[in-house]
Amino acid sequence: MTERLSEETRGPLLGPLFANGWTMVDGRDAITKTFAFDNFVEAMGWMMRVAIWAEKWNHHPEWSNVYGRVEVVLTTHDVDGLSALDAKLARKMDSLC
Repeated sequence: MTERLSEETRGPLLGPLFANGWTMVDGRDAITKTFAFDNFVEAMGWMMRVAIWAEKWNHHPEWSNVYGRVEVVLTTHDVDGLSALDAKLARKMDSLC
């Protein structure tokens, strides 16, 4: 079962993500990042690659797309906050760019 990140695990898991452009969402235990692509096709292609991993891990992002921009929010609804799954999916998203 997935657990909410403890204070001890937040730094090691989230620190590298913050260094790579992720930020906390105001008022929520969630992280966010905006990904920019040259055009709509590249943005949608990236979203489809991410979707395969999200489905495999049964952990789905909150996201929206406008042309070459994809805004992502990650949180684990089952634990009402951040879990290791959010950090894992964020790292995967970064690696697929």
